[in-house]
Amino acid sequence: KSRRPVGEAEASSWFEAMAGAWGKALDQQAATLANMSDQLSAGGDQPSAIVQLSAESMRMQFMSNSASNSNNSVGQALETLGRKQ
Repeated sequence: KSRRPVGEAEASSWFEAMAGAWGKALDQQAATLANMSDQLSAGGDQPSAIVQLSAESMRMQFMSNSASNSNNSVGQALETLGRKQ
């Protein structure tokens, strides 16, 4: 069975919806990076294109770290809430 991102309408909780939204954003950024990389491979290796790819790579790193941090923070908050009940 193949896995796919959970859509907003299919999410059974706001936590799943949040994770799905992060996944969608990261997928879009990964596609941007792949397209830019393909253009470089096809001979578009101008310095400006390389700098732009570097900037988009940094954006991907920032987004990935933000997704991880937000999921961890919310998960810890839910765990704490669960222990208090």
